[in-house]
Amino acid sequence: MLMPRVGIDLGTANTLVYLKGKGVVLNEPTVVAVSEDDDRVIAVGNEARAMLGRTPLNILARRPMKDGVVADYFVTEAMIRYFLDRTAGKIRFFKPEVMVCAPAGVTSVERRAVLDATLSAGARSAYLIDESLAAAIGAGIPIAEPSGHMIVDIGGGTTEVAIISLGGIVVHNTARVGGNKLDEAISTYIRRKHDLIIGERMAERIKTSIGSALPLQEIKTMEVKGRDAIAGLPKTIIVSSSEITEALQPHLTTMLSAIKSVLEETPPELSSDVGDKGVVMSGGTSLLGNLDRYFTQEIGVPFHRAEDPLYCVVKGTGVALEHLDTYKRNITKKY
Repeated sequence: MLMPRVGIDLGTANTLVYLKGKGVVLNEPTVVAVSEDDDRVIAVGNEARAMLGRTPLNILARRPMKDGVVADYFVTEAMIRYFLDRTAGKIRFFKPEVMVCAPAGVTSVERRAVLDATLSAGARSAYLIDESLAAAIGAGIPIAEPSGHMIVDIGGGTTEVAIISLGGIVVHNTARVGGNKLDEAISTYIRRKHDLIIGERMAERIKTSIGSALPLQEIKTMEVKGRDAIAGLPKTIIVSSSEITEALQPHLTTMLSAIKSVLEETPPELSSDVGDKGVVMSGGTSLLGNLDRYFTQEIGVPFHRAEDPLYCVVKGTGVALEHLDTYKRNITKKY
């Protein structure tokens, strides 16, 4: 096809790109390095993430998305342009059609900011789809059925909870807590308990290596390096999985409250459907150890991870982009 069609999961932590006919072609961190002298973008994605916590005074590596929405318009625009150049080519005879997803609870101003940034970055037309719907489509949930399906999409910045029936969202809630807040909780806990200051990359490594929502029968440990908060010198400590479980509890409770509030507002017929089918989890943070068991234990409804949870939203965005007529009532469009 002459006109490229591109689907973008513009996440707080990672950005994934879907190209029609090729599938998911790019997965890079949502990080941009900017020169403070002239506001010039120096690096994007993996290259910029490698600079986090290591930049000189005149270069700032930052995340332009906060809690799933645009926090820095111009940097977001530059980042989208970079991803479009990478996937659709710098020299294009036809501008691409681009679909981006956004949390269901964002305001009309925040939605317009995403669409405007996409058009300014070089898109011919921009579409917006709710993240929960895209996640459900990507997870293989038959959303068009007159039956209730519950999806919990836990990304880097938000936890999206939605009940979907007849192709639309019936009840939804967004908790502004995700993988980044869990990383912050680990950093804060280690500083408070061990007087050790660690970077966000180390916090993320701890979370993925020994993090667990429930206490483990066999406790895991990990060597953690950072800066002594008192002496200011390099220091190494040993951290256990039970400490990390304790550090994560407040934010896991927030996620739990968001899920419970949606279940409380769900119509009885759809609620019984959810009880029968269980709840599907997607998003990168759903990979946290024992998170499905934790929710199942606390709520009493079976939770299970989707296949390839990290790719559910971008795959769903791609499917919606390829079948625009089918999903047109769920999509916002702007030329």
